[in-house]
Amino acid sequence: MTKLAVVIASKGRPEELGLWVAHMQRQSRQPDLLLWAVTGEADLPKHLAEGDGPMVCISTPGLCAQRNAALRALPADIDLVAFFDDDYVPSSQCLAGVQAFFEASPGVVGASGRLLADGINSCGISVENGLAMIAAHDRDAPPDIDLSTRAIVGLYGCNMVFRRSAIEGEWFDENLPLYGWQEDVDFARRIERHGPLRGTNAFVGVHLGSRRGRVNECRLGYSQVSNMLYLIRKGSMPARYGLKRMVFNMMANHARAFFAEPWIDRIGRAKGNWLALGDFFCGRITPQRVLEL
Repeated sequence: MTKLAVVIASKGRPEELGLWVAHMQRQSRQPDLLLWAVTGEADLPKHLAEGDGPMVCISTPGLCAQRNAALRALPADIDLVAFFDDDYVPSSQCLAGVQAFFEASPGVVGASGRLLADGINSCGISVENGLAMIAAHDRDAPPDIDLSTRAIVGLYGCNMVFRRSAIEGEWFDENLPLYGWQEDVDFARRIERHGPLRGTNAFVGVHLGSRRGRVNECRLGYSQVSNMLYLIRKGSMPARYGLKRMVFNMMANHARAFFAEPWIDRIGRAKGNWLALGDFFCGRITPQRVLEL
């Protein structure tokens, strides 16, 4: 029987993390393990009942470090590992869809599902609205799981699932600090040598895009340049794809600097872009430099 673990790495967002008990209770196919990778007691939801069941591992801060701590803590008999963001809301058939997809696609080593909405591209989606979207989807979804696939560059870290056999001995790159901008593409592209990656409609959710607990925008702007260049040199990011994303982000930050979205500090991001470019021309750019900003 296929065994499936759900891994959530979280820092500074105990309310979002606490929702995962209810998210899992709604699943038609229960996880064999719910594992939370946090940095300390303050990250955990208050009043969590002892029988609610998540396994907890404590890690040094940073998305990559926390996910690696979770990988080290996984029992040996887990077959599929689902990494979800703490602000992802899965449909009630999400885990059933994950299992059905991987059973129907024996050569595929990793997949990301379909997002009904992604709040990262806006001011964010409230928990209430996210749950309402999922409820409407669950009510209207056809009985058969849609196993169709699409080609994808890397995977999207808010909802990505891997075969355990393909990621054995692989680790998220802890040279990408904080929330590890583009760590998902880096990890997935390295796993791709074991088999193809796919986007699929088989599992569905909403990414709320919560703004709480995120790094300051200057740091993000620095990472938009430094992480891309680091991963291109490393070989896990296609140069054309990475440079296109980097230039697009820089142009967006500068073009919108003085009429920015209320939820984004475009001037801060642009400042970070220029600090990274300055370090690049001085020959000292590394992703870790963001910790000094």
